[in-house]
Amino acid sequence: MENVLVVGATGTTGHIIVNYLKTSADFEPVAMVRTNEQEEGFSNNNIRTVFGDLEKDVTKTVEGIDRVIFAAGSGGKKVEAVDQDGAIKMIQASEAANIKKFVMLSSMGADQPEQSETLQDYLKAKHNADEYLKKSTLNYSIVRPGTLNNKDGQGTIELAKHLSKRGEITRDDVAQTLIQALRDNAANSSTFEILQGQTPIEEAIHTL
Repeated sequence: MENVLVVGATGTTGHIIVNYLKTSADFEPVAMVRTNEQEEGFSNNNIRTVFGDLEKDVTKTVEGIDRVIFAAGSGGKKVEAVDQDGAIKMIQASEAANIKKFVMLSSMGADQPEQSETLQDYLKAKHNADEYLKKSTLNYSIVRPGTLNNKDGQGTIELAKHLSKRGEITRDDVAQTLIQALRDNAANSSTFEILQGQTPIEEAIHTL
């Protein structure tokens, strides 16, 4: 069993990721939390935790960790401190700890943030974090979904390095894609976009 640190575990998508990892035969989730209340919520469900704050030193959060899923987000409130600088700090800590794989939840549009009228600051922060990860020594996958919704997961997606359209995808299917990217060598050192589609997630990743 490999230990997977889920950064952003307290968020909606992060919770889904943790719950999927909990049922995995290969991985054990370690939820990154900031407060005792958050820690208690996970420990009551027999999920390991580690305390960490993306606005502070995160070096110790990766001790004993094999792989990382970064699914944290500021919700637009602290895009530079959390979505950009916090992600970069996690990448740096992961490099120092020789993490086997770093999977980044990014966003469609992060490759061209200047084209967005309403999310430019957020997408620029995600872009800068993505570029830092690409230039790092880490094995990585950068997953860029369309607009997230809370519908039931389908287990199927549309995937390409660049999709020529916008659209939606369920948080559940995003979580499943991140975990598949975590384990699948086909997704190594790759950046790709995903929307709801008809192709099973594992099969879609093997088109990379």
